[in-house]
Amino acid sequence: MGRMVYNFTSKARLFGIKAWRFTLYFVVLDIVAFIIQAGGASSASGQGKSEHDILLGLHIYMGGVGFQQIFVLVFFYIAFRFQQQVRQENPNRLYQALLLLYVEYAALILITVRIIFRLIEYSKGLDSTIPNHEVYQYVFDTLPMLVALVIFNVIHPGRIMPGKESDFPSRKERKAYFKTNTSPNSLELLPTHASMPENAFQSSPQVVPNHGYVQ
Repeated sequence: MGRMVYNFTSKARLFGIKAWRFTLYFVVLDIVAFIIQAGGASSASGQGKSEHDILLGLHIYMGGVGFQQIFVLVFFYIAFRFQQQVRQENPNRLYQALLLLYVEYAALILITVRIIFRLIEYSKGLDSTIPNHEVYQYVFDTLPMLVALVIFNVIHPGRIMPGKESDFPSRKERKAYFKTNTSPNSLELLPTHASMPENAFQSSPQVVPNHGYVQ
């Protein structure tokens, strides 16, 4: 999503968030959800655990799974708003953006199917029989992730956003850009692949002092 915001929007930001921050935020949130799930699974497993401890661990695990689904819904909303913004700002490249967005929507739906299955799996606590049947794991857990991987390889982001010019500028390059672009607007707006001049990231001997722009 971050690279899409960088490549298809005029300001390289959405909801005031810089394009290169999206990946960081969602990875951190996903790690938090994973830690909660791992903690719950650890509490529910092991020898000599009481039924109370096992159920508590399962509830913590399911809470982590539900926490992850909240992020998926937030991502859905961000993707939808991104779609609206591209439609307004960059209609000439709307088809390319939609192609990737539809792949992301499909992947998010498949992840949601997997999450719902995980919640149902232990919704009855220790009386659940779903873990005893591997076919459910293959159909509702493994298969959705396999399909998501396949569609991302068929419609690979690298084919829609090819070349080094589609990558995020480094921190050093961003600093060089803002040293040579000191108007009020240049401090508010971020350089984008579409709007960046060809020599924007080249260092110049005649640069003004940095104005404290936070990278």
